[in-house]
Amino acid sequence: MTSGPGTTTVEVQLPLKVALRRVERVGFAYFSQRRQHLAPGGVERSDSDEKLEGVGEVVEISYLKLLDPKEWKDQDHYSVLGLGKIRFEASEDDIRRAYRRMVLLHHPDKRKAKGEEVIQDDDYFTCITKAYEILGTSKARRSFDSVDPEFDDSLPSQSDIDGDYFGVFNKFFTLNGRWSEAKAPVPAFGEVDAKREEVERFYNFWYDFKSWREFSYLDEEDKEKGQDRDERRWIEKENKAARIKRKKEEMTRIRSLVDLAYNNDKRIARFKQEEKDRKAAAKRAKMDAAQAQKAEQDRAVREAALAKERAEKAEQKRIELIRIEREQQKKLLKKERKTLRDKVKDCKYYAKNDKDQLKHMEGTEKICETFSLAELQTLNKAMETKGRESFVAALQTAEQKIAAELEEINQTQAKKLANASTPKCGVKEVKKGELWSNENVQLLIKAVNLFPAGTAQRWDVIATFINQHSPAGNGGSSVLVNARDVLNKAKALQNSDHSKSSLKTQANDAAFASFEKSKKEAQTSNDITLGEETPAQASKENLKQNGVDHKINNNQQIKQNGTGSAAPTTNGTTGGSGGGSKTWTKEEQALLEQAIKTYPTTTPDRWDCIASCIPNRSKKDCLRRVKELVELVNSKKEAQAAVK
Repeated sequence: MTSGPGTTTVEVQLPLKVALRRVERVGFAYFSQRRQHLAPGGVERSDSDEKLEGVGEVVEISYLKLLDPKEWKDQDHYSVLGLGKIRFEASEDDIRRAYRRMVLLHHPDKRKAKGEEVIQDDDYFTCITKAYEILGTSKARRSFDSVDPEFDDSLPSQSDIDGDYFGVFNKFFTLNGRWSEAKAPVPAFGEVDAKREEVERFYNFWYDFKSWREFSYLDEEDKEKGQDRDERRWIEKENKAARIKRKKEEMTRIRSLVDLAYNNDKRIARFKQEEKDRKAAAKRAKMDAAQAQKAEQDRAVREAALAKERAEKAEQKRIELIRIEREQQKKLLKKERKTLRDKVKDCKYYAKNDKDQLKHMEGTEKICETFSLAELQTLNKAMETKGRESFVAALQTAEQKIAAELEEINQTQAKKLANASTPKCGVKEVKKGELWSNENVQLLIKAVNLFPAGTAQRWDVIATFINQHSPAGNGGSSVLVNARDVLNKAKALQNSDHSKSSLKTQANDAAFASFEKSKKEAQTSNDITLGEETPAQASKENLKQNGVDHKINNNQQIKQNGTGSAAPTTNGTTGGSGGGSKTWTKEEQALLEQAIKTYPTTTPDRWDCIASCIPNRSKKDCLRRVKELVELVNSKKEAQAAVK
């Protein structure tokens, strides 16, 4: 309470009662403040709306109203959600927040609340929902990214390449690098100063490039719309074929881009030129080294030739000096011998009688042959003063030298004889009886016929033939003959008396036994007429005659061959395997050879035709004769081959 002047003021505080009351806010200030908290479109903000600030760009309502929900597959889903600038680089969180913002702005319920007319079946919000369904799923988003409508599938033109080669291809390879399946980063295209390893690594990567791009988003038919399983399989088959075709086209496009860059890359041209220069330099260096090596070899050859020539000249000079020295020695020796002979002759050989004179004449020649030049010179000087005494002493010395030489020769020969008579360790002493058995003697006679005089290394060939066909050569005894044994035996046979030899009797007995055997085998039931000569008697007479002819022919053959042949068999032919067959004459042999030439192996009944050309010869005789000739030729070839 307040009073006037001179009065006292007293303040009294009374208790007040306060109550809460609900008041509706109104007024201009309130509505201005509220306008700041509204979202675009008049939608009231929530707490989560603060998180959507700065996500994507604002999508014009006019663009959204132009979208056709029925053609949602042809729309740009990133642009519908306001992510048209960042596109495939947008994360899942970015897509989710962008969709949330679009829902807050364009949901049909909120637009109806603002009084906007919404047609449920033909509303653009369906396109927003489809965009989120595609981009919100990894597989569907990958399919859409593969056919991104904003991606440029074209190749740079030649004018662009010529204008800015590195700028253009850096851009194109960076764009296409997004399709790489490799986890490692895509190598950069680089600049003009890039290293060769970097350029090669870049082109190796792109020539082996594998793209994850697939084209299922462009399938014309949806498999799920098929009415039955067969139709769905057919749709899947058609879609797969279309994807493979587009994949091939994509890989062809990538390869064309890489080829275009490679063919226009100046760095590659520079690397090729450097490689060419390097190879040329290496080739030149190799050629220079080869030429230097060849020059060095030629120089070494020339030096070796010169050294050889000098050595030959030195050797020739040395030999010439030796020859001259020897000639001088010979001349001096001849002179001293002449001097000695003249002195002795002038002194009448210092002989007291004719016997001493003859002895001293022989002694003079002995002295000349045994004494050296120095000894002769000494003797000639001594004879000028001492005369006979010196000559007699020299004669005794010469006889002693000759006796010593003879003793040495005798000792050497005795040692050789002792060594020859002493059998070597492991060498078996062979007796002549064991060495030249009847079989070996027969083989010797046969070999002498096979290898006549004039055959190269004849006795070695004959020895080899005997060793091959004797029991020793066929696994019998180990006694083998050599060329000297064969020659000695041939000489012994030549000088021996064949009438006392047992070979003739043995051969006749063996032939008769063989004939008897063949006779028994071939004998028929026909009786032998009386008065005719029996085959056995005829055979004995023939064998006796053959034995005589055998001896005569042996002696004739030995005389023809001289000391180089042994006793042969019959006239160059054998009697065949049987003892009773007739000897082939030269005329029959010629007829056989002509018939063999006339009738070749293709002739039917060839051997019958051949036998008809030879009188008194059967088919069996012709076959046996040809077989014998073949065996003789083969034996001769084997013996000659063994000697070589």
